[in-house]
Amino acid sequence: MSAKDTIDLPRLRAFWADRQGLLHLDPKRTPAGVLEETGWARSVGGVAPYLTLFARAGIGRARADKAAADLEIYELPSARGCTYVIPRRDFPLALAAASLGGDDPEIKAAKKHLGLTDAELDRLSQGVLRALERGALDPAGLKEVLGDAVRNLGAEGKKRGVTTTLPLALGHLQRRGEIRRQPVSGRLDEQRYAYVRWSPSPLAGAALTPGDAAVLLARRYFEWIGVASAANFQWFSGLGVKAAKAALEPLELEPIAEGSPLLGRAAEVAALRAFKAPKDPVYRLVAGIDGLVLLRRSIGDHLEPADQKRKVAGDRGVAELGGLQDLTSHAIVDRGRIVGLWEFEPSSGTIAWASFGKANAALKEEVARTERFIQDELGDARSFSLDSPERRQPRIDALRAYKG
Repeated sequence: MSAKDTIDLPRLRAFWADRQGLLHLDPKRTPAGVLEETGWARSVGGVAPYLTLFARAGIGRARADKAAADLEIYELPSARGCTYVIPRRDFPLALAAASLGGDDPEIKAAKKHLGLTDAELDRLSQGVLRALERGALDPAGLKEVLGDAVRNLGAEGKKRGVTTTLPLALGHLQRRGEIRRQPVSGRLDEQRYAYVRWSPSPLAGAALTPGDAAVLLARRYFEWIGVASAANFQWFSGLGVKAAKAALEPLELEPIAEGSPLLGRAAEVAALRAFKAPKDPVYRLVAGIDGLVLLRRSIGDHLEPADQKRKVAGDRGVAELGGLQDLTSHAIVDRGRIVGLWEFEPSSGTIAWASFGKANAALKEEVARTERFIQDELGDARSFSLDSPERRQPRIDALRAYKG
């Protein structure tokens, strides 16, 4: 590669944005198609799944909710045991990825500290399956049916964030694809659930060994992001160093330049070298946990040097933007660069936002487009389930007062 073909950070950022579907708004995409092409949408009871679909394809809530009701997409436990909204094609892979590290950490802790045994977990799981043969039940309904089969874990359990054995069994059955939790309201940004049997299970007939699942997860990951480091993939997958290395070997990755930690398949590296970033800005308002920043979890790569030391408000006070592992507010991005932050204020029905540079007409229109979507279809834009308007207000006030 000649000197004139050097891949600088702005070009890399724009390439990542392109792979993430953030340079061209394509209304022909389906919800499942967006997630297949650009990656699973992290879900923590906030609006990230909706914003993922809206920013890339203009998909509204009704269409997204229908796709979930039709099981074209669904929220499942997946990589690192975290929940993502997954396209149907990847249901077996997502569930297999959730178990790559063995037992759920909560189950491991309960076995170690709370006296949980495999026999107790199996008995309760079978009880849950029998109870759900009658139809959907929420946790309260399940506890009523199961009675003493659900053990209270006392003060020690409360200290560890799990008060009974029921959520342990529910999580266990979800990862095995035997039950699924469905939002009571049908929405992807709320966390009140009922549980139903999943028949046929998405794992029925899926012959994915842990090794096969890890390799397929690696393939998907590099399809979504194009180029990344081995450490980036290891974080996303939750695999150990040795297992992550084994998963990457069949992909025959190569560095994008001599000595670079960023790797890609030959076709992706060639695409990066040939890539031309758009000359004009392409603004999108995305969630703070959008795949653009979450897949690699490297906020600094999406910032200009001058923006690294910008002070931003978070739940733990003021911090430098470049020093954060995770964004404290939603992001405004332009060709992969974070150029501002935003929050939604339900009391006024408006987006509070701050741009790191002078806001032009295109940026203002994108803010207005997203604001209309939230006003008309979502009502709020929580980052996560406990992100109440009151908790968010200091961040909103800081954005409104921001002077650059």
